[in-house]
Amino acid sequence: MVSWVNVGIFLIAGVIVVAAGLGLAWLLRPSYPDPRKLDPYECGEVPFGDARIRFNVRYYIFALIFVVFDIESVFLYPWAVLFRKLGVFGFVEMLVFLGILVVGLVYAWKKRVLEWV
Repeated sequence: MVSWVNVGIFLIAGVIVVAAGLGLAWLLRPSYPDPRKLDPYECGEVPFGDARIRFNVRYYIFALIFVVFDIESVFLYPWAVLFRKLGVFGFVEMLVFLGILVVGLVYAWKKRVLEWV
């Protein structure tokens, strides 16, 4: 029961610190917004056109392929650390995993997904 009291005190202290920081920032900030600061895009350029345009689906597919290979590296690190303990079974399993990813990469390559044109 004592540990839960400590957790509760920690949570309450965290909420108080965050609320105090936000309140202090609210009190110290300038209250006169510049009309240029209210623009949705602050780069110094005048926005034009509609923000809701269609993008080519290739960009999303390229991003998904990047995520897949990023996750692959997350799986490869613990496998490499435990390589000696896993033995031949772990090696074969990783070859199957990498084989599936290579098949996916070859498929994406043949479908010309990796080209930006």
